[in-house]
Amino acid sequence: SSHEHKLNFRKSKEACLGYIQDAMLQKQWTKAAEFLTFYIESLEKDFSREYMGPSEIIWRIGTEILCHHSHSSMREFNSFIEQMKTLGVKRYLKVCLEHVFHLLCNGLIDEAYQNLSLAESWRFGEQTAIQDKEMKLIQAYRGLLDYYSWSKQKNILLEHGQDGFEDLSVEQEMHSCFRKAAMNLKEIIKIPGVWDLFVKCYVDLLEFYGDHNEARQVLNEYAYNSKFPANPNAHVYLYQFLKRHGESKKLLVSTLKILHDIAPSHELMIDFNTMLQKSKKRKKRRLGLEVIFAALDYAGWKENVKAWSCLARQMKQIVISQKHLDWIKQEWNSRKDWWPAFHFSRYLAKRNWQENESLSYEKALVAGILLGKDCKYFKYVSHQGCKAQVKRFRILKKFMNRHNPVYLKISG
Repeated sequence: SSHEHKLNFRKSKEACLGYIQDAMLQKQWTKAAEFLTFYIESLEKDFSREYMGPSEIIWRIGTEILCHHSHSSMREFNSFIEQMKTLGVKRYLKVCLEHVFHLLCNGLIDEAYQNLSLAESWRFGEQTAIQDKEMKLIQAYRGLLDYYSWSKQKNILLEHGQDGFEDLSVEQEMHSCFRKAAMNLKEIIKIPGVWDLFVKCYVDLLEFYGDHNEARQVLNEYAYNSKFPANPNAHVYLYQFLKRHGESKKLLVSTLKILHDIAPSHELMIDFNTMLQKSKKRKKRRLGLEVIFAALDYAGWKENVKAWSCLARQMKQIVISQKHLDWIKQEWNSRKDWWPAFHFSRYLAKRNWQENESLSYEKALVAGILLGKDCKYFKYVSHQGCKAQVKRFRILKKFMNRHNPVYLKISG
């Protein structure tokens, strides 16, 4: 019956897609291409109208296969993409963008720019308004390539400036690229979203021409506008800009405080901790200890010598002065159940000693204060250091013997 035929046909299509998926997951690109060919042939016999058009499936799967297939060429990829553009008006601009990305990944900058220009001039009735966001992306990426051209022209002028190099055509081309890039980049970053690369390029353009107020306003808007998603990079770019232009330490600290709240494991937490430790205010020094403890909660910081050095230095100062031991105790209370295994095992002591003596020294000092001189990490590292006749390890051992009662106060 007609119903049974349609049911069997749908099942065979689903099975074929399953085979394609399995082949792709196993990186069997030749096999995936063969199954896709069968799938396309079977669609010619399919007169049903499903919500998900087959052209989108073919576009996405075909693109992935052609990107990885060993016998695929740029010519074949371009031919395939051009066919995909004609198959679905609703997806035209999305396919254009993917084509551009592929060209850029293969270093074909001029071809990518040409495709963006063609896509920008595309019009198709009501679809033009419906795909407004995609069109803005097309314009934004064209602006990005205009920025790339501007940057190249700028470097030519800067390299030859001292030799009396004068070429009005290069300078005119540079300013032309600036205008086109600035116009498109400025538009895209008004839309709430994550536009890191576009913002960086636009700010670079503004800074080069001395428009620091506009650059600062852009970065402030990107970082603090509540309509934009929380984005650590927005605060990083703002901090770097403020630092470049010699802004006050108070403003730098407040900027990094927000970054700390969003991304406590960011590499700038070292800078943040250093600034806080230099403060005369007790509240800020307390925050500095909290910042460096929080950073070391993350696996990516386990072997960061600077971080351990910052923590060791501040803890040593506290121990010697016997003031604010409660700061250490408060931080340690929430970590004492898992930091010993995470940071201070005997296995890590051996590995750290073999790979980085400075790291093992800083960690041993912290371990000794937090866990006492009998902890596995401190015992192993101090023993190896003294055995190797390294003077600072002998001093470390004496320091811990003298201040071991501090451990009882912290752990108690």
